[in-house]
Amino acid sequence: MPWIRAKLRGQTVLARADAAGALAAESGRVEIRYRKDDGRMYRAMAGNLVVEDATLLPDDHCAPAEAVEAKKADGAAAKGGAGRSGNGRAGGARAAAAASREPPPTVPADGEVLAYADGACSGNPGPAGLGVVVTDGKEWVELSEYLGIGTNNIAELRAVMRALDEIGDRPASIHTDSSYTIGVAQRGWKAKANQELVAELRARLAQNRRVRLVYVPGHAGVSLNERADALARDAISHRASRRSAVPAARRLSPGR
Repeated sequence: MPWIRAKLRGQTVLARADAAGALAAESGRVEIRYRKDDGRMYRAMAGNLVVEDATLLPDDHCAPAEAVEAKKADGAAAKGGAGRSGNGRAGGARAAAAASREPPPTVPADGEVLAYADGACSGNPGPAGLGVVVTDGKEWVELSEYLGIGTNNIAELRAVMRALDEIGDRPASIHTDSSYTIGVAQRGWKAKANQELVAELRARLAQNRRVRLVYVPGHAGVSLNERADALARDAISHRASRRSAVPAARRLSPGR
């Protein structure tokens, strides 16, 4: 389900919308985000929202988020926005919590394969490609595959499936910046498009329940996610596919 920009008591928010760009309300409330990647999901009364820009943004424009009490959404703007206060203590606490989180891994956990998968599209739809990095600590595999004309969501789904091809039946974590892929594959989101591809991915994940999908922010300096993105874009630029495999020791520095 796409997003649009709306005003909530004078503050710009991201709100769920239908395909026509109208607010998508359930029981009179609309899912909103104050920031696309802060991990907090609110629900505001539809009557308190005014569409500011009906340009549709893709479902994965916002990262996965945890629900916050709906009543806070309608009052947060008047208090300076979600998680903000005049003395800055709330914002400082959030920053401290973020700083305490461990960074995304660059080496696999013991007994587990580590993968990063990303899709890219020049136009939507347009020429599409995928990039995948997979390592088990012994071997380092990179995939760059041109997909032809497709959408960004198709490229993201295909990227995770290519990672699964390399992983086989081993336990693994696949890191992706596509909340859409995680949602339709493992969180029960309804797939309105790409239904056959989504069904195939769900079936693949059901075959190996030791694989988990992990969200990472896109274009945020996460090294292996950036590498996967570069591989996907390289596939588009050259209209070509390639696979390389080298000893992991050649790519991983000691102590990382």
